Amino acid sequence: MSGHGTPIPMTSRPCGPLKGEANVPGDKSISHRSLILGAMAVGETKISGLLEGEDVLDTGKAMAAFGAEVINHGGGNWSVHGVGVGGFAEPDNVIDCGNSGTGVRLIMGAMATCDITVTFTGDASLNGRPMARVTDPIALFGAQAVGRVGGRLPMTIVGAKDPTPVRYEVPMPSAQVKSAVLLAGLNAPGQTVVIEKEATRDHTERMLAGFGAEISVEQSDAGRVITLTGQPELKPQTIVVPRDPSSAAFPVCAAVITPGSDVLVPNIGLNPTRAGLFTTLREMGADLTYENEREEGGEPVADLRAKFSPNLKGIEVDPARAASMIDEYPVLSVVASFAQGETVMRGVKELRVKESDRIDAMATGLRLNGVEVDEGDDWWIVKGLGHGNVPGGATCESHLDHRIAMSFMVLGMAAQNPVSLDDGGPIATSFPIFEPLMAGLGTDVVRG
Repeated sequence: MSGHGTPIPMTSRPCGPLKGEANVPGDKSISHRSLILGAMAVGETKISGLLEGEDVLDTGKAMAAFGAEVINHGGGNWSVHGVGVGGFAEPDNVIDCGNSGTGVRLIMGAMATCDITVTFTGDASLNGRPMARVTDPIALFGAQAVGRVGGRLPMTIVGAKDPTPVRYEVPMPSAQVKSAVLLAGLNAPGQTVVIEKEATRDHTERMLAGFGAEISVEQSDAGRVITLTGQPELKPQTIVVPRDPSSAAFPVCAAVITPGSDVLVPNIGLNPTRAGLFTTLREMGADLTYENEREEGGEPVADLRAKFSPNLKGIEVDPARAASMIDEYPVLSVVASFAQGETVMRGVKELRVKESDRIDAMATGLRLNGVEVDEGDDWWIVKGLGHGNVPGGATCESHLDHRIAMSFMVLGMAAQNPVSLDDGGPIATSFPIFEPLMAGLGTDVVRG
């Protein structure tokens, strides 16, 4: 059962060459942060290219519930009239973050140092995910959290009346946790310091600097040290959201494994903390090229061209790269199925606590479709069959997880037989135009 309504079965059939431009949606990570920081600034922030998936729309509704004026002007153009740092009003109702772990964790951080009480909930998937990784550090500021057993939603957060700044070493690579602590630090006096042993996506740091916060990043023996001076007056910005590399992963990977394909993904964000998949695909022998490389709003951007790559080789993916591509491992495992030899993925235990247990979900579905997979707590190995040799033909479970659903649809495009899905409904949470976009390139994905 989808967390967003009646299940939507889907089937992806083997297709001909994929051709054309894939105009994927705006980057989800940057879209969430644009709305939240816009709400914490004083004045009007203008956003173009916002991803209008359910996850981001839920964040926009939350900011409106906190007192910001959030306006949809159409065509991905939005404006946010912010209430300033520490200016959040107490919402009248429960904040429903739908399927979005990013949304709920960032919003918890942003409100944790405001003198308000907020109750959060989500869909069945989100309500099963652990929140202690955020509620533990925000408690150091003085916030209190009461939730279900295991630190799960629904959960009520009582914001700190007199917040104190903290020094926090993130125990696992997590941009969500780092960002939640930094957002909480905005309304704490003095300096909040976050230390991460492994670098994770740095959109929050880049955007905080753009909004006028005093923030510095240094490398030390302890790792990456981020220092934020609290209680600034954030200045409204004009933000052009680059297109989402995580969404681009699906047409790019489909092109790489489908004979005769040549797909251009324009204006894709190539932040080095996000582009690990493309580096990995190139190491496997994928024909990927960057065109028109440039910088927009402090973020590196390029047009990415992906072509069919018949001689893919299995590799051992550098574990240090995991944080830069954690959401892309499911679709990478699909590409690995069409490579020659084993693709080894280590240091990926974070996949066990995403919208689903993504290692188990992908391993189970790939096995049903004739691909051998070995797995452990924080590793898995896909034993590739080579181009044209993946049987397909099975029905897979999405587990209420949009990336699992889309990954299996990509598998069906190049397998010998169609691949079906029990429920493709969750796709709308992050990639609402997935079906028409892929159809425009020449795929054969149907509902029912």
